[in-house]
Amino acid sequence: MRYVYKTLKSPLGVLKLIGSDHGLAAVLWEHDDSLPQHFGAVAVDLRHPVLVQAQQQLDEYFCGSRKRFTVPLDFVGTEFQNKVWNALRTIPFGETRSYGEIAEQIGSSKAVRAVGAANGRNPIPVIVPCHRVIGADGTLTGFAGGLEIKARLLALEGRPLNPRNAQLALGV
Repeated sequence: MRYVYKTLKSPLGVLKLIGSDHGLAAVLWEHDDSLPQHFGAVAVDLRHPVLVQAQQQLDEYFCGSRKRFTVPLDFVGTEFQNKVWNALRTIPFGETRSYGEIAEQIGSSKAVRAVGAANGRNPIPVIVPCHRVIGADGTLTGFAGGLEIKARLLALEGRPLNPRNAQLALGV
């Protein structure tokens, strides 16, 4: 399979979009140089339809006019990871779920830590909204892009944040 990429300037910094003819395979943060091995060599393609669609939808999301993504996705993960990632896609814009709630949703109520690990390996952040998963007590927990970005994404979606999380969103 051939993978291609393009970069996108966003309010969160430069994002690298990686796709195939099957769909969007990854969204990498500006300083994330770790490409999964299965991608192999990745060539620049500024006009690839999947990447163009992903960029348009992300631009609309950051401008506040998109609440749901429809770009096709090309996940590569274990069966368990795919269950978690698909569950993340069901969390509505502006809402959050705990790791325990996601574990319950996928029928693995005791696998809270495994859900956290799969959430942390989500290759398509923002579009597959792992930022919408928070601690059971309402605090923000791990996020590959950093807690400040997680707080900013939740604030963008109008999610009320507790005072500690609100400070993160403001970069304080």
